[in-house]
Amino acid sequence: MKIDTEIRHVTKPEANLFLELGFPAEEAKRLHKASRKQINDTQLLKEQLMTELAEWIVQHQLKQAEAAKILMVSRPRVSDVINKKTTKFTIDTLVEMLSRIGKPVRLAVD
Repeated sequence: MKIDTEIRHVTKPEANLFLELGFPAEEAKRLHKASRKQINDTQLLKEQLMTELAEWIVQHQLKQAEAAKILMVSRPRVSDVINKKTTKFTIDTLVEMLSRIGKPVRLAVD
């Protein structure tokens, strides 16, 4: 059995996927705006968690390899945290890393 892996269409990053999927224009606009907000909010939260981790590393004057052992991740993962590569992490992973260094995360909803 052959698996079909042919790419038939690529949506440009700035395009409204909902419009391309056939949603009515107004609903597509609303859904696109809501999804962008959710993505931005998630990215901001990840950046805040990464900032806490990076500040902890600096405060304790740790090399990336030393921090990696404590955080139980690879050294390149520490580099990704320091460089705020948010797409490489889930919120759960960042919360676990903070927990490992004694910085439990509390969630506040406005």
